[in-house]
Amino acid sequence: MDKILEALVSSSHPLTVKRAIVKKVTEAAEKEVTEEQCQALYHLTTRLILLGEDAFQRQVGLQVQEAYARYHRDEFARFFSKEYVLGLLQQGYGSLDRRDPAILDFLHGSLRLLISCPAVLEMAPLLQTEVLRIICERPEPATCAKLATILTDFPQCVPREKAGVLFCQQLVRTFAYFHCPATEERELREYVTQVTRVSVLLQGIWKAEPATLLPSLQEVFAIISSTDPSFEPSIALASLVQHIPLQMITVLIKSLTTDQNVKDASMTQALCRMIDWLSWPLANHVDTWVIALLKGLAAVQKFTILIDVTLLKIEQVFNRLWYPIVRQGALVVLSHMLLSFQHSPEAFHLELPKPNEEKIKFVLNQSAWTSQSNSFASGLLKITGKSETGKTGLVNLGNTCYMNSIIQILFMATDFRRHVMSLHLNGSNTLMKKLQLLFAFLAHTQRAAYSPRSFLEVSRPPWFTAGSQQDCSEYLRFLLDRLHEEEKTLSALQVTSSKPEPATTSAETLQAATSQPVADMPTHPAPVAAKGDGRTLVERMFGGRLSTTIRCLQCHSLSEKEEPFTDLSLAFCPSMSKCHGPTDEHKSSSSVGPCQGAVNGGSESSEGSVKEGAGTGMERPVVEPTLSVPDLVDYFLAPEILENENCYFCERCASLQRAKKVMQVVMAPEYLILTLLRFSYDATCHVRRKILDNVGIPLHMSLPLRQHGISASSSFSTAATSSSSDSPDSGENLAKKLKPSQKEDGMTENRRNSETNDSDSEMLSVPYVLSSVVVHSGMSSESGHYYSYGRNASSTDGYVAHPCPKDLESSSLSESSTATQEEMGCAGNKSMDWFLFNDSRVSFTNFESLQNVTSRFPKDTAYVLIYRKQEVSGQPGNSGPVVNGSRLSGEPPLQKELMDAITKDNKLFLQEQELNARARALQATSASCSFRPNGSDDNEPPGSCGPSGGGGGGGFNTISRLVF
Repeated sequence: MDKILEALVSSSHPLTVKRAIVKKVTEAAEKEVTEEQCQALYHLTTRLILLGEDAFQRQVGLQVQEAYARYHRDEFARFFSKEYVLGLLQQGYGSLDRRDPAILDFLHGSLRLLISCPAVLEMAPLLQTEVLRIICERPEPATCAKLATILTDFPQCVPREKAGVLFCQQLVRTFAYFHCPATEERELREYVTQVTRVSVLLQGIWKAEPATLLPSLQEVFAIISSTDPSFEPSIALASLVQHIPLQMITVLIKSLTTDQNVKDASMTQALCRMIDWLSWPLANHVDTWVIALLKGLAAVQKFTILIDVTLLKIEQVFNRLWYPIVRQGALVVLSHMLLSFQHSPEAFHLELPKPNEEKIKFVLNQSAWTSQSNSFASGLLKITGKSETGKTGLVNLGNTCYMNSIIQILFMATDFRRHVMSLHLNGSNTLMKKLQLLFAFLAHTQRAAYSPRSFLEVSRPPWFTAGSQQDCSEYLRFLLDRLHEEEKTLSALQVTSSKPEPATTSAETLQAATSQPVADMPTHPAPVAAKGDGRTLVERMFGGRLSTTIRCLQCHSLSEKEEPFTDLSLAFCPSMSKCHGPTDEHKSSSSVGPCQGAVNGGSESSEGSVKEGAGTGMERPVVEPTLSVPDLVDYFLAPEILENENCYFCERCASLQRAKKVMQVVMAPEYLILTLLRFSYDATCHVRRKILDNVGIPLHMSLPLRQHGISASSSFSTAATSSSSDSPDSGENLAKKLKPSQKEDGMTENRRNSETNDSDSEMLSVPYVLSSVVVHSGMSSESGHYYSYGRNASSTDGYVAHPCPKDLESSSLSESSTATQEEMGCAGNKSMDWFLFNDSRVSFTNFESLQNVTSRFPKDTAYVLIYRKQEVSGQPGNSGPVVNGSRLSGEPPLQKELMDAITKDNKLFLQEQELNARARALQATSASCSFRPNGSDDNEPPGSCGPSGGGGGGGFNTISRLVF
């Protein structure tokens, strides 16, 4: 059997064949096998485990050895004899050195196979001697950690009595050599884990054998009081402090400070190294021991030591205040050192580091009452303060992540937020007032997460079922439409009022505030927002206009219609999403070809810029380029032929005719909202499915814009032609509209003859920069989870608009300028520039993480994107709302009504925290409790809906915060 197994693992047979044969070999263990065969198999499997060439051979060795040891326990006990174990520990195995951790892993695994056999007890004296010898050789942390694991699982192998005292002393001495040269996070985590494992072993020995504790502490003091300049003990010794009973402080400190054999130099060195232990984040009570020693030295009037240590270490202790995970202990020690140093101001006149403004803000945020934690509380019971980002999360009220994500991206729309915050609204019943209050709490509350329950009640669409997951895009359109209609109604009431209200009434102040200009649009002659233009805040921030032009291919008559929009719904090309089965519900035509303007390898694909014609009989290979947002915009604006079932009814011809339809943006919004239509209808299964295509998200993009004053026939003639190769559209993929005003109700279609042909027009390219993205995690619009990425996008990011080349008029992104755009947008990739909003949790992230989210988590796809329009070079800018005739470049001042509400809630929050802390303190001594934080939602996707997901600052698990 051993020969077959040996030949098998080294053969070139497929892995599946090898595994099948190995399975037969392990099943044969249940049958009767001679002792000779067992011994041969044990030798072979040991060689595979220790010297296997790859993971497969080692796995086979472990699997076969475990099977045969289970059914032939006595034979394995005779194989794994004391002599065999002694040879492994003293001589190694083959090319493996005796100190190799693999030897200890094999020893541990073999002991587990014999855990209920008398052989383990017979081997215990041998192992007690050997582990003491190994520890005296000062092994590496990895070897010590593996040895600690063996001794924890098999306590009968721990040395006893005098040997036990010597073992503990030598283990403490070995701790002093646990230095960590690693700088990578993974290596640091391993190092901390290894140190913790060995310290837990010592704790167990001290509890089982109390006589070993005092000699161990004496060894610790001997190490840290050494004045040998060539030896610097490891800071890992601090991990032992938390295992020393606090009841021993008085006795030990008194013994140390009154011992005449301890020289002042040794005491100074020991105290300095104990202060160094404040940098170790995983040890409790270090500050308690340091202060106790300081007080003990003062009691015996050893002032020289106190002065020397204070002047030598006070700056180092001060620097530890920058690290939240060790700040609490450092602050206690610093306070004691400064308050007790009363004979001279020298300690206060040191050249301490002078932090910049950003560090001061950071420390103020971390030092708030709500950011402090009780070191005596367990990790789950600590009061969690506001995120280190300074941003506020939103509590999930039961599948309300769709609302939370939309609120956060609107809050990150800087100019919109500032306009909302600058409004003077006396009435508290309007939706805009509720939004203003919510924005104020997001900006100024001390809570880590705010509960938007009151806003949910007034903003939830009537057809949304409470407690069920909803479509965030549908909610966004409903919310903007409500705000728009509300402002229009208040404006109409103000106009028709017989007696105008004073300037402070809600209707008039809302009208006055929302009539202020937002940006001077350079893309058309008319001003964007002249005073009294009648446009609402939603229109000025998110409103654009889309022109739809249809030309009859029979009589060449032209029809043009303009419509307002607040977001563009971008369908996927059927050829791009056909692998998912259904075609998009908004693009019902079955003959739509590849995307226009497709990008491949940094250049535009000419084959991808023309749609395949229905009935042409031409077969062309379909190029599948990488999809990006500009590709979907190109597809949305691409010309198309209306024919077959989608023929156009021409009034001049009085019949259905083939026609060409062209859509063009004639007014660009300040904030461009793009919704990716990811949910498609599967006609065969009669279900809605999600399109999981990974869409590239550029930091900068351009939107082609037709100038006002250019005739439709002129712009139509310059659009992409090739009518025979275009395909129809159902017409359902139109921009979502605001409800039209009275002006818009009276708008009529303009019909012209094709003979009127103006001069060629130039399309303007309006630059945009990415502001925020909502990501949907899941497979259906009725389930899953929403979270969002956001940044503070300014209207002045140095992006310069340029006219579109004629051959790229319908393209939303000029590929020739892509590199320049990405260079100018490098600021968007800063690690502290982007934020990840995931219900209650807010964390720092970067643009690269946003770009790669679908690659890492295939079910997490970008759904709603907001782009901020950039100022054009040479045109007057617009960076904020206008209040009292002056433009605000920063956040508007908080109004008294809002400030009072926030102050009241912050006081209530502090009272809640204090009461909770007292209640937890009373319960901590009687029972431990665990809880699941609020905000659990939906199905807990990789985007993190539950308490285990997501990043977050602080805690002992945040290895990047360790201070070495």
